[in-house]
Amino acid sequence: MFKIFFWGSALVSALVVGINLLALDRVAEDGPMRAFFVLSAVALPLTCLLWPLLPWQASVSPLRKTATVVFLASSLLLISGGGVAALLVVSVAVGNALVVYGLRGGIAFAAITGLFYLVLGLLNPGQSLVASIVSGAVVLLLCLIILVVVVAMIEANRRSEETAALLAELEEAHAELRGYADRARELAIAEERARLARDMHDSVGHYLTVINLGLSNARRYRDRDPQEAWNEVHQAQDLTREALADSRRWVRALRPLRMDGKRGVEALATLVESFGGADTTLTFTARGDWPGLDDDRELLCFRAVQEGLTNVLRHAKAANVEVTLDCAPEQVTIVISDDGRGADRAARSDGAGLSGLRERAEAVDGTVETCTDPGEGFTLRVTVPA
Repeated sequence: MFKIFFWGSALVSALVVGINLLALDRVAEDGPMRAFFVLSAVALPLTCLLWPLLPWQASVSPLRKTATVVFLASSLLLISGGGVAALLVVSVAVGNALVVYGLRGGIAFAAITGLFYLVLGLLNPGQSLVASIVSGAVVLLLCLIILVVVVAMIEANRRSEETAALLAELEEAHAELRGYADRARELAIAEERARLARDMHDSVGHYLTVINLGLSNARRYRDRDPQEAWNEVHQAQDLTREALADSRRWVRALRPLRMDGKRGVEALATLVESFGGADTTLTFTARGDWPGLDDDRELLCFRAVQEGLTNVLRHAKAANVEVTLDCAPEQVTIVISDDGRGADRAARSDGAGLSGLRERAEAVDGTVETCTDPGEGFTLRVTVPA
């Protein structure tokens, strides 16, 4: 901005100085005015040569700072014959003094400029003392205004640099938080897989152990009691079907949240549908608009439906299961209820699956509630804040 300001003012000053030099013969009798015009003609190229050498930092060497003093002197000489445009060049010199020497240096340069303009007015025979004082005061006021503008520019630049630094730190902090979130998500997935692996081992391992025992008994009874041997084989066959169904449930539990690119209500509806079987009727009802939960809260909704339906199919012996999804701007409420055999208080509070679900819900300020009595079904209510 100062560069444009300076070269524009210098160009206008050059035009004024050129016109004055052309009219030099008419003012030849006026010695002081003639000297002023010659001084301005000499000061103009000197000022233009000094411009690229001006420092714009306070940390430069004292030798570099002398360029600011010489630039002010040459611009003051330019005032004598350069007109109002030369005064703008002096304003640039005052602004540069503020940057290089600080506020005191800028005020001192402004005072020198006002005093020089006062002396210039006194040397002009056609200008009265009052007019000279007024001219000096106006020039001083203009220089002070320039100082205020430059101070505002410096402060704006400082705040801009601070803002840029803060934004860079914020971006770095966000990147670290994203890394922490990714690591936390990976840890949660690893813990979930470990829990599922333990449960799968206990469940499927139990079935295989009983099947192996039944087949061993069938071998012992095949000659002595063929009918009992066949009963053991039929029981093993039934257990094999149950083990297969249980394995399929574990496969469903290991499926990712974004099933085939689906999210929200659509993903939960697909999950409920995947649990359907010939012996159990599943009903899924969704009310309201999905509030757009983040990944952790959406995963909680997914795990709540998954855990609830897994428990129903494994333990409840229910004929009908209802999954209700109530969506509101502030929260999502999931209710899973069945008409099965229910559970006692110890089962509904000590289960590893429900305990893990409560921990996951508490991490996002959610709640998990259960309601059951033996023989009266089981209800699981999970509230997830948006």
